[in-house]
Parts: sequence; C-alpha cells; structure tokens
Amino acid sequence: MSGLSQAGRMSTEPATYLGYRFPAAVIHHAVWLYHLFSLSLRDIELVLAERGVVVSSESIRRWCLRFGTEFAARLRKRRPRPGD
Repeated sequence: MSGLSQAGRMSTEPATYLGYRFPAAVIHHAVWLYHLFSLSLRDIELVLAERGVVVSSESIRRWCLRFGTEFAARLRKRRPRPGD
C-alpha cells in the first residue's frame, strides 16, 4: 500500500501498529467490515480468508474493541444528515 491517499496527500494513518502482526490496512478493513455492514466476527474471518489473510475471529474481536470506537465515530461523521 502506498503512503499516498486518493487525493494525493500523505496519509496520516500508520502503515503498521506497534505490537500487531498484521498491517494497518488489514486491521482497518476488518474493523470497517464489522462496523459498516454489521457482519459477525466469523463472517469477517471468512471474508479475509478468501482474500488470503488467515486471522482468527478472536483477533478481529480484539481489533474491534481497540480501534472500533474511532472507526465508528468516523463512519457516523460521514453519514448524511437528515434533510441533506
């Protein structure tokens, strides 16, 4: 994954998290799937396995507990407001 975002600016997201085996992009994707689509942890485990990432549902649960509130807040900000 490159260090540039789609708009051409430098990303402020870290490439990896200290103490985590997987890249930040994998963690972001798993937490995003959990919060945006309300998938179960086992469903996310299967989605990632189809993409070649073998991770347990327990790891995904821990990621959601650690990073989930930040992701959920970002998703709420991006939702359209009533009357938009």
